[in-house]
Amino acid sequence: MRKILSDISLSAVVAGFVAVLIGFASSVAIVFQAADAAGADEAMKTSWIMALGLGMGATCFFLSWWYKAPVITAWSTPGAALLATSLTGASYAEAIAVFMFAGALALLTGITGLFDRLMRWIPLPIACAMLVGVLFNFGVAIFTSMESRPWLVLIMLATYLISKLIVPRYAVILVLVAGVVAVLGQPHASFAAIPLEIGAFEWVTPEWNTSLILGVGVPLFIVTLTSQNIPGVAVMRSSQYQTPVSNIISWTGVTTLLLAPFGGFAFNLAAITAAICSGDECHKDPSKRYIAGMSAGIFYWLAGIAGATMVAIFSVFPAEMIAALAGLALLGTIGANLKAAFEQESMREAALVTFLTTVSGVSFFGVASAFWGICFGVLVWLIQRNWRAA
Repeated sequence: MRKILSDISLSAVVAGFVAVLIGFASSVAIVFQAADAAGADEAMKTSWIMALGLGMGATCFFLSWWYKAPVITAWSTPGAALLATSLTGASYAEAIAVFMFAGALALLTGITGLFDRLMRWIPLPIACAMLVGVLFNFGVAIFTSMESRPWLVLIMLATYLISKLIVPRYAVILVLVAGVVAVLGQPHASFAAIPLEIGAFEWVTPEWNTSLILGVGVPLFIVTLTSQNIPGVAVMRSSQYQTPVSNIISWTGVTTLLLAPFGGFAFNLAAITAAICSGDECHKDPSKRYIAGMSAGIFYWLAGIAGATMVAIFSVFPAEMIAALAGLALLGTIGANLKAAFEQESMREAALVTFLTTVSGVSFFGVASAFWGICFGVLVWLIQRNWRAA
């Protein structure tokens, strides 16, 4: 406890808050679409938010504390999108069984060490190039958001540039404050209609439907693995955190199994929000950034307990503010990984193929572009390496 108190910093706590803000606000609507597809009523939707918030909170807090690294978990946004289009005709209880099956596969992948062995095959420049591809559109969104809300985004951008020169450690904090003040200064912004409610769990016993489990559960596992866990590991590796990822994947699988009956459909490593908590803007000392992970855990707990209230709060802030905040918080990470990806001449073409494939958004067999970026990049690297050795 004494070490934690000595390592606490305002920038790390704010990084944790920003990660939760962006994580919830950017994709909670997709989670609700998935819940609708599963046939959830309003009470069940609240249970979903509670289960997801408490599950992410527990994994972020305890894994970050145990490994002394910013281990950030999230719900599977691509998984939620998959569920929103794949659960038509299924009962809610059958959907719960799908969640549990996907969680069991994640646990099996973790405890066998298969995921660790897979990640050792991926060179760091290729992992960094894939990460840049994942984050690229967030950087671009800073400027595309100017089309609809130019003054809001310009205020945030100017705040970032000035604070990076004067107080770089608190740049993201000041950007957040500037964005909130700018939004609340507008006449339509109001917190008056936000309900103050504490949610409740709704247990549903799973019903096992083999065709649905194979038809939706396996794709849910694959999408979560390729679109979330692999980029999440790339974030940790690019920030020089050598945490045992198979253990972490195992814990996300256990969390999914325990909370699936309440609506916790999939837990996994985060990528975008993890990058916010593992960069220099969080803390100059990498050994103290775990505070951001623990802080994110606490904020996720609060969001889960008061799910309806938190969703209403996030709805006050426009999408452009969230997009600009995410992009500015990730600028440093994008720049550092661009440098790491293309610094080695021998790896440059493989990294470029990885980056272009990932940023293209191409999808084969329902598997996201981040996975194919890694595959094509490693293939180019192996061909070129063997050619030079011949």
